[in-house]
Amino acid sequence: MKNSSKIWDTVEEKSQAFFDLSDRIWGMPETNYEEFRSSAEHALLLEQEGFRVQRNVAGLPTAVMGEAGEDGPVIAILGEFDALPGLSQEAGIAEERPLVAGGNGHGCGHNLLGSGSMLAAAAVKDFLAASGLKGRVRYYGCPAEEGGSSKGFMVRAGVFDDVDIAISWHPSAFAGVNNPISLACNEINFHFSGRASHAAATPHLGRSALDAVELMNVGVNYMREHMPSTARIHYAITDAGGAAPNVVQARATVRYLVRARTLPELLSLVARVKKVAEGAALMTETTVRSEIISGDANLVGNTPLEELMFANLERLGPPVFDSADEATARKFQETFSMEDIAASYGRFGLKPKKNQGLCDIIFPLDAGDGTLVGSTDVGTVSWVVPTVQMRGATYAIGTPGHSWQLVAQGKLPAAHKGMEHAAKIMASTALDLISNPALIEAAKSDHKARLDGTPFVNPIPDDVEPPLPEKNND
Repeated sequence: MKNSSKIWDTVEEKSQAFFDLSDRIWGMPETNYEEFRSSAEHALLLEQEGFRVQRNVAGLPTAVMGEAGEDGPVIAILGEFDALPGLSQEAGIAEERPLVAGGNGHGCGHNLLGSGSMLAAAAVKDFLAASGLKGRVRYYGCPAEEGGSSKGFMVRAGVFDDVDIAISWHPSAFAGVNNPISLACNEINFHFSGRASHAAATPHLGRSALDAVELMNVGVNYMREHMPSTARIHYAITDAGGAAPNVVQARATVRYLVRARTLPELLSLVARVKKVAEGAALMTETTVRSEIISGDANLVGNTPLEELMFANLERLGPPVFDSADEATARKFQETFSMEDIAASYGRFGLKPKKNQGLCDIIFPLDAGDGTLVGSTDVGTVSWVVPTVQMRGATYAIGTPGHSWQLVAQGKLPAAHKGMEHAAKIMASTALDLISNPALIEAAKSDHKARLDGTPFVNPIPDDVEPPLPEKNND
């Protein structure tokens, strides 16, 4: 802990190269498993920083890992760099103005996430080299968090097997230790096959796959009264079987995203959804085949790590924004609803403030009731490695996730300041762990106790391949 200020100075000294990296990644938004340019940019800077670099990690062409240091504990700092489709937006403008119609955009701040994590890893690398302290720091550049579940495939491949502790962060409206609550999930395609026929002349000879999809959706909707209140089920028809209404559709596909608070709950709910699909096929005399696309486990918390990270946050304090940052944030807030702003505070159990554009506090440990949460593949890592994650304040309070407003703020000075702040906390937390092995042992004991009696089941089965572009036939 006594070395915190020194490593924070190192982060500041190195930050500009990583701000530049973040801005470059913002300017080349690439989606799941197509992040070839973004991955190459990360690998290049890792090499320039002196890391030992491995590409094609776990057989994923856009996954990259950089390692530095010798012997001692292994601390992993996790990064991401994938974007979202349909969110192209001009930077710094508080009005919707796409750069490319229908293009991609960094609507979850992953341009900042990967760059900030690598900045933290680079600062730890420099400290280890200067001090002679034994330990290894790894930066994992993980693709396809947005529905691709790359970390689940990486866990399955064993790339975290020798890691002692994993650290990560995510851009947010507020700064603090992430309350480790997320939803386990599976994304599943249900392919129905029937029999085509003339819908007017011989409808009795047809068996409609689209009817089966619609009946499945009705059945799942009736399930909602009889499942845990924290569970979520979403679906989209990805293949309706054609555009001709006078043809009985011989094929149809619906994609389901099933979410639950815990892995056991998820597995039970997925089994029930599959039974509904089988019932729909039986009613329509069609057949159905299910295909898991991706899956994330729920986050497993770790009290010693969360308390350690929070102690670093208390020493450093919140990120420092200036009047220009605040004025810009308030411009963006004019495009939000009051509900957006209230939800932003509510997610962290905070009382809304009037006339506040940017974060000026560290939110308390265990803040929020866990109702306003989604899914993350960091959850899968947390089942096999003690993991801690922070939220870094990088955008205006009230900014909706996955929105053009979030994309527009991704290169602003406030985003860079929040990224640097998060890098400082991750770096000092990593250094504390390497310097004091007892902290690592405490984290491992907590992890073991939490999972006692609950075996890990990767929500991505062994026979499921990652949906790489060349393999994606959907």
